[in-house]
Amino acid sequence: MQYTVPVRTLCEFTAKAGDLDLRFTPAPTALEGLAGHAAVTSRRGAGYEREVTLEGEFGRLRVRGRADGYDPARNRLEEIKTHRGALSRQPANHRHLHWAQARVYGSLLCEARGIESLVVALVYFDIGSQKETVLEAVHTRAELRAFFEAQCTSFLAWADQELAHRERRDAAMTTLAFPHPDFREGQRDLAEAAYRAAARGRCLLAQAPTGIGKTVGTLFPVLKAMPGRRLDKVFFLAAKTPGRQLALDALDRIAAPGTPLRVLELTARDKACEHPDNACHGDSCPLAKGFYDRLSGARAAALERGRMDRESLRETALAHQVCPYYLSQEVARWSDVVVGDYNYFFDGSALLHALAQEHGWRAALLVDEAHNLPDRGREMYSAQMDPAALHAVRRTAPPGVRRSMGRLAKAWHDLAASQSTDYASYETLPQDWFAALQHTAATIADHLAEAPHEPAPQLQQFWFDSLGMLRLAETFGEHSVFDVTLRAGPRGPQALPCIRNLIPAPFLGPRVRDAHAAILFSATLNPFGFYRDTLGLPEDTASCDVASPFTSEQLSVRLVRSISTRWQDRDRSIEPIAGLIAQHYAGQPGNYLAFFSSFDYMRRVAALLRETNPELPVFEQSPAMPEAQRREFLDRFVAGGRAIGFAVLGGSFGEGIDLPGDRLVGAFIATLGLPQVNPVNEEMRRRMGRAFGAGYDYAYLYPGIRKVVQAAGRVIRTREDRGVVVLIDDRFAKPEVRALLPSWWEVQAVQA
Repeated sequence: MQYTVPVRTLCEFTAKAGDLDLRFTPAPTALEGLAGHAAVTSRRGAGYEREVTLEGEFGRLRVRGRADGYDPARNRLEEIKTHRGALSRQPANHRHLHWAQARVYGSLLCEARGIESLVVALVYFDIGSQKETVLEAVHTRAELRAFFEAQCTSFLAWADQELAHRERRDAAMTTLAFPHPDFREGQRDLAEAAYRAAARGRCLLAQAPTGIGKTVGTLFPVLKAMPGRRLDKVFFLAAKTPGRQLALDALDRIAAPGTPLRVLELTARDKACEHPDNACHGDSCPLAKGFYDRLSGARAAALERGRMDRESLRETALAHQVCPYYLSQEVARWSDVVVGDYNYFFDGSALLHALAQEHGWRAALLVDEAHNLPDRGREMYSAQMDPAALHAVRRTAPPGVRRSMGRLAKAWHDLAASQSTDYASYETLPQDWFAALQHTAATIADHLAEAPHEPAPQLQQFWFDSLGMLRLAETFGEHSVFDVTLRAGPRGPQALPCIRNLIPAPFLGPRVRDAHAAILFSATLNPFGFYRDTLGLPEDTASCDVASPFTSEQLSVRLVRSISTRWQDRDRSIEPIAGLIAQHYAGQPGNYLAFFSSFDYMRRVAALLRETNPELPVFEQSPAMPEAQRREFLDRFVAGGRAIGFAVLGGSFGEGIDLPGDRLVGAFIATLGLPQVNPVNEEMRRRMGRAFGAGYDYAYLYPGIRKVVQAAGRVIRTREDRGVVVLIDDRFAKPEVRALLPSWWEVQAVQA
C-alpha cells in the first residue's frame, strides 16, 4: 500500500523546528494571499507556468503538490510567500521551512522534466508595498533529489506507522459490532440510511425523534463503511458542547478500549489556552518555547492514547510542555474521528475543511442537531462593527494609524448622517466607508508588522473585526444585505454597519459538496425542502423520516384555542395563561416547563402566577444565564419533584436538555415561536421569497414551529416516559401549522 502526503505536510513534519512564533504577523488574509500570488505571476513572461502540478515517489511514499510557478526562460522554480513588514523580523524556522518546500518542489520538477540544474527561488511579496524580495539558489538535480530523499526518509517511518494503523483500523471497523444487544425502534432505519449515504457518497437529511439514539445510529454505520468506501476521516460536528460529549460517549461505547480508532475533540482556543495573558511566541509563553522540538514526542504520545478529548490532550500536552491548542491542530491531521463545533468545517477559515482540501481526504460529515445550521451559518457569514470601538482605540493609536482612523471616523459620521431612519437596509455597499475601512485595516496591519512590542489588544481586535467585515464585502451578493442601525451617541446618531447574511446556502453548500458524504440529522428537519434550499444541499440529497417509537398514549397534546398569544392580544392573555397553568398543576402536580416568546411576556405571566398562587414553586430563566446558573435551573427538576420553570422558547432550555422520567412531566408552550416582525426579518422574508418563492414560511413559520417541536420534545425522552404538552394559541389549529407537527401526535382541543 502506498502512502500519499502533500509537499506542505511532508516539510512541516520534517523541517519545522524551534519555537511556535506568531509574531511575524499579521499574515495576509487568504484573499490577500491569492491577490499577492496573482500580482507576482502577472509580472512574469508569456511562457510562465502557474500552479504546476507535481508528484513523485520514494519507496512506499507518494508526494504530491502544486508549485507556485516555473519560469522556463530563467529555468527558475518559484515558491511565493506573501507577507507584511520587514523580512528581517521573520523567524529563522519560517525561512527554513519555506526553503524545504521549494527544494522538494524543485526535485519533483527536475525528475518530471529531466532538468539537470535548476534555480530555486523564494519570492517574498510584501502586500503593503507590493514589492518582491527574491532569494535564489542554484541546485543540481542530484542535490535536489538527495534533499527530497532525506525528507522522505525522515517521514517514512511515520508513514509506515500510519499505513499500519490504517490497516488495523480498517480491519477493526470491518468486524465492528453494534454496541447494544439490539437496535432501538427506528434506530436501524436511521443506521441503514446513514450507511447508504456513506457508501454511495451522498448527502442525507435524516429526521429522527429524540430517544432512538441518533448519535450511535449515525456514527456506527459510518465507521462500518470506512474500510469498504476507503474513507479517511469522520468529522462529527455539534452545535453545542453537550452534543460533543454525546458523540465522545457514543464512540466509547462503539469502540471498546484497545480498538485502533483515534478520536480527537477540538476545543476553542480561548478554552484550551493555558496562559491566556501571554502571546503565542517563545519569548512570552513557555509552551511556545521549543514547541516544534518537542512536538514529535507529544504527537506520538497523544495518538498512542487513542481517545484525545479535551482533558486527556491537555494532560499529554503539559507532560511534554507544548501548547494544548496547537497540539490539537497538529493531531487533527492524524486522527480518524474528529469531534468539534460546526465552525471547524463551515466557517470561512475552517481548520477541518482546509486540511481535507489540502490532503484530498475522503471525509464523511456528520452534522448533529442540523436544524441549528441555517442560523449558525448566518452568524458565521455576518459581521457588525461599532464606532465605539474605533473611538476607543483611536485615542491611543500611533500617529500614522490615528490619521487613517480619522478619515474612517469621518466616513462613519457621513454614513450616519446620510440615513434618516433608525434602521435601513441596502443591496449595495457604501464604497466610501469601505474604502476608509480598507485603508485603516492596511495601516494597522503595517504597524503591527513592524511593531517591536506586543500589540495593544484593543487595536488588534479592531483590526480582526475590520478584516472580518472586509472579507465578507468581497463575497457580498444576493445572499446578504448591508444594513445600518442608528443609535443615540454623545455627538449625535451613531451608525452600526452590518453585513448580514440571510441565505447561508452559497457558503455552506460548497462545503457539504467537498465532503465525500454528509449526513445531517435532527429531530426537527420538517420540511426537508426548507433545509435543502437554505443550506444549499445537492439536488440529489436523500431524505429519511424515521417513524417515532413513541405513541400518542405516552404524550397527551392539548390545544387551547381560546387564547391568542399574538402581540396585540398579549395583555389579555396573561391572566388566562396563569390560570391555566395553576389549574393544570393543581390537578397533576409535578415538574413542568412553561415557554414564552420573550422574557417580558414570561416575567409578566410568572409574576401573576406568584401573586395569585404564592404556594407554587415558580422560578424563571434570566437573560445571558451563566453555565452555573443554567445547571442550577435544571437541577431543580429532580425525580418525583415539584417545579414550574419559566423559559424563553428557542433559548437554553428549549432544546438540548435531557430530563427523563418524571424529572419533566409536561410543557406549556404559549407561543408559535414565530420570529419577531422587525426590519431584519422582513428583509429576510423578501429575500427568501425572491430566492425560493415562500418568504413567510421560510422566514417565520418553519423556524417558529421548529422551536415549538424542539421544546415539546423535552417531555418524552424514553419509551417509559409519560407526559403532557399544552399548546396555547388558536393558530395551532391551522392546517398549515398542524402539518408541521409530529405525525404521531394526536392533538385534542380543550377549554382554558
